[in-house]
Amino acid sequence: MPPFDSKVDRIRPTYGFEDVSLAPGTETIEPNDVELGQAFCGIDLAIPILAAAMDAVVDPAFAGALAHLGGLAILNLEGVQARYDDPAEILARIATAPDDEVQGILADAYAPPVRDDLVATRIAEIHAAGSKAAVAATPAAARRWGPFAAEHGADLFLVQSQVSSARHLATAYDPLSLAEFTRFMPIPVAVGNTTSAEAAYRLMEQGAAAVFVGVGPGAACTTREVLGIGIPQVTAVSDVAAARDAYLRETGRYVPVVADGGMRRGGELAKAIAAGADVLMLGSPLARAEEAPGHGVNWGMAAPSPVLPRGTRIKVGTVGTLEKLLFGPAGVSDGSQNLVGALRQSMAALGARTLRDMQAVEMVYAPSVQTEGKSWQGRSR
Repeated sequence: MPPFDSKVDRIRPTYGFEDVSLAPGTETIEPNDVELGQAFCGIDLAIPILAAAMDAVVDPAFAGALAHLGGLAILNLEGVQARYDDPAEILARIATAPDDEVQGILADAYAPPVRDDLVATRIAEIHAAGSKAAVAATPAAARRWGPFAAEHGADLFLVQSQVSSARHLATAYDPLSLAEFTRFMPIPVAVGNTTSAEAAYRLMEQGAAAVFVGVGPGAACTTREVLGIGIPQVTAVSDVAAARDAYLRETGRYVPVVADGGMRRGGELAKAIAAGADVLMLGSPLARAEEAPGHGVNWGMAAPSPVLPRGTRIKVGTVGTLEKLLFGPAGVSDGSQNLVGALRQSMAALGARTLRDMQAVEMVYAPSVQTEGKSWQGRSR
């Protein structure tokens, strides 16, 4: 008999946040001595937190609130903020719609065109709120809105799609050339999302100022269910971080890696940094803030698709101010509040003074940490 080559025999193991744990080393430091600041695409951050370009999370006021706390919010230029003079009414309709009607309402909400005047206005409002203006659009819209946003004062442009590749083939239209786009854009251009080290390296070669990592891990995203694609975040972030480090050795240019999605609790933020992320993008955890425009709900960016939705509306509730969610005091013991405090405490316990130090801590395969000794907790829930 000839040998048989089964794809199953070549399946590689991959790891998510629940599969791993961080191993304490020989040193600890004081939490107040942990340094969380960095320069990200030319923007100074006091904490490694970005707010996702989701309409239920970011509006100009929210961007200002997060900037005052040291983070950065990214506004979706193809969202309701750029389609309506006053998005409050449509946001309220989406938030309160019955479950069996929300998909149609979402599709209708995104039917009006994106308007030049509103894009310019929102960028000005973000600046007026005290924040740098970071904005996002899909590759198909990047040619139109990238130069326009830069001309009207945007500080960072994110080209964000479900899966970003170094080479996109199409017969019906001329795809975006990232190398050409980054060369002529007067502001930094970040790119996402990917889970592949090779793709990330090619994106860096083409001028990406940062690479976003994550396909389908978000709470409001259904890409993994609808399309069957995605890599668990610990593996995805680690692979892309390896590409970042290789690119740094080859060129001397450091390209930040952004873990996008899949994190809800402080421990998951810590594991994402330890896997290699420089910055963490949060969506649903920040949609729970009083300042968020979504009224306690969130929905995926591909949810409004009238043909093949790849996101859903989820009810996350409103639990407190943005400051409480990020800096406490926490009113719950599950790690979903005081996220930055938890990250700082984790780094201190692991002896990691900086984010780069945290990327070097030992990570172990330990799925039992989720259940070991926790039987009484399960009974009390």
